[in-house]
Amino acid sequence: MKQSGLIISGAPADEELLQAPEDAAEAGSEAELRALTMGAAQHGERLDRALTTLVPEFSRSYLQQLIETGAVSLGSAVCRKPSIRVKAGDQCLIELRPTPQSQAFKAEPMPIDVVFEDEHLLVVNKPAALVVHPAPGNWSGTLLNGLLARDEVARLLPRAGIVHRLDKDTSGLMVVARSRAAMDALVHLIAAREVSRQYLALAHHPWSGPDTRVVDSPIGRDPRNRLRMAVVDLNQNAGKPASTMVELLQNCEQGCWVRCTLQTGRTHQIRVHMASLGHPLVADVVYGGAPTAGLQRQGLHAFRLAFVHPVTGQALEFHAPLPPDMTQAMSVWGLRYNADPRA
Repeated sequence: MKQSGLIISGAPADEELLQAPEDAAEAGSEAELRALTMGAAQHGERLDRALTTLVPEFSRSYLQQLIETGAVSLGSAVCRKPSIRVKAGDQCLIELRPTPQSQAFKAEPMPIDVVFEDEHLLVVNKPAALVVHPAPGNWSGTLLNGLLARDEVARLLPRAGIVHRLDKDTSGLMVVARSRAAMDALVHLIAAREVSRQYLALAHHPWSGPDTRVVDSPIGRDPRNRLRMAVVDLNQNAGKPASTMVELLQNCEQGCWVRCTLQTGRTHQIRVHMASLGHPLVADVVYGGAPTAGLQRQGLHAFRLAFVHPVTGQALEFHAPLPPDMTQAMSVWGLRYNADPRA
């Protein structure tokens, strides 16, 4: 390993990006030599997986490249196999170079609408137009950057404690962990479908048929356009089962006002399922919608979030008021918003 111009650090890193593999060629010129000690949580793990936890501001694919190019040593020996198993107490030395991904995880003060907070978690009301975490095209100004500025403990958690996403132009409620134990438990609750997430949506075309429909249609990458998702045939294309309950709340000549309950959590799930029903969301141009009634972003709002607190066991339920732009659009269509979450 090169020894000139390096910064020696044993401090914990910032957060990892969910899905943004980096190429080693994108690395900057300033390198850092970081000393790490494998803990009990890493015992028996593959080296690349262990490093993903200990150096979370870099993607696993980038860390694998570092291992294979000889930039990682275990004990006194260079290790070039990402699959080698590590043991608690192993000493590791890794040479890191900054990437756009790693440099994105910086604290940036911003207003955050906090609905609930305790020592274990936050519930926030995300406005439309706010990106949840850094990604190509949005390396700063994200909710993750704001969380890092708001809360020192966020720096100790992968993704600053973010356990689920809302699209940039979807408004509403999100839960964020403030401890690793709470984060792991929340991820488990979401995977087990024990977190209730309900959305209000304004969609094109009057509703017809039963007032309540359950859409059980797998979702995967659109084989004709890899930049979007689609309902797919799992016999022919990769995808995952997806289920959404859609309930008609009000109808009008221009479209419909519906409540959607997620039973799974796939990328763009409600947007894709509504489009598959012939009711693309207002202003959702990716899936066939168009701006109308003054609404310039997809008409989707995460209005209700309910779950059992992963530490205290308390039953929690939160509601977020409808944003002004959606309220105005409903008024233009002659619809009336009933703020009673049971309606």
